[in-house]
Amino acid sequence: MKLKSVLISITTHLFALGFGFALGIYMLPILIAPASPTVSDVEQASATAQYSATFQKDLQDSDAFHWGEGRVTIGAQHITFSGELAPGPDYKLYLSPQFVETEAEFKRLKSTMVRVGDIKTFDAFVIDIPSQVDVSQYQAVIIWCETFGEFITAAKYR
Repeated sequence: MKLKSVLISITTHLFALGFGFALGIYMLPILIAPASPTVSDVEQASATAQYSATFQKDLQDSDAFHWGEGRVTIGAQHITFSGELAPGPDYKLYLSPQFVETEAEFKRLKSTMVRVGDIKTFDAFVIDIPSQVDVSQYQAVIIWCETFGEFITAAKYR
């Protein structure tokens, strides 16, 4: 009976430790996220946008933990977003010459894409576009988690 109690105790402690670790990974980006830009900031930056598109939750490699939905605008100087992204670490924004919706497609085409910037907030962002990037040379905007190699979402704007 004592061995059974020890095994149950070890199992439950390991489960609690694993659950706490997973919860910490999920919550850390939320806890350390900077303040999101205001609605006014997003509207002002998107006023001169040339393109707009919509992130949708139902893409092929989006799932319960990796998704985005909302409006994204693309202009010569800024890419803006208002909506909601699943929280996560190390999100990067890419422009792609082709629309992709799977990790395999992203990895295959990554060398043809341009990384525009980092995403640190999950309900709105304004990202400055480097001056050497011509958004008219691309078709889609993609959010990718570099650390875990996870596809988050994408939208075709051209």
